[in-house]
Amino acid sequence: MDVKALETASGSVDERAVERASSWLARGGLRPTRQRLALATLLVGDGEDRHVTAESLYAASVSGDEKVSLATVYNTLRAFCDAGLMQEVVVDGSKGYFDTRMDDHPHFFWEDTAMLTDAPADQLTIAHLPDAPEGTEISRVDVVIRLRRTPPQA
Repeated sequence: MDVKALETASGSVDERAVERASSWLARGGLRPTRQRLALATLLVGDGEDRHVTAESLYAASVSGDEKVSLATVYNTLRAFCDAGLMQEVVVDGSKGYFDTRMDDHPHFFWEDTAMLTDAPADQLTIAHLPDAPEGTEISRVDVVIRLRRTPPQA
């Protein structure tokens, strides 16, 4: 995620990216504070879906004009999730990735690089889910397919 990709040749932030981010925040009913807008621009400014960790988003924000702390990044990502703008995908029970793509879809987790990417949903079939315990309902199913590169054949 490169902040420089959102800058024009004149060095100013691309106004279309800021407009996209403002619209995205409005869809979630969130007030566009300077810090939210700066982070939202990094996440959705170019119109592409992203998988980020709080640490990777913080690192991308460091070179921007609006300085934010790592704690603010965590809090803002949580607010984006609570507003229905992102979803969190937890890998290994402790590592959280935040995904701007909101439809149901599986993920590949690349063990060698710790990257999370979308997997082709049309190739996944879940034949049967267990019944939810009484008094509950299944809210969503997260599918994370862990990948390990195979050693080269000699």
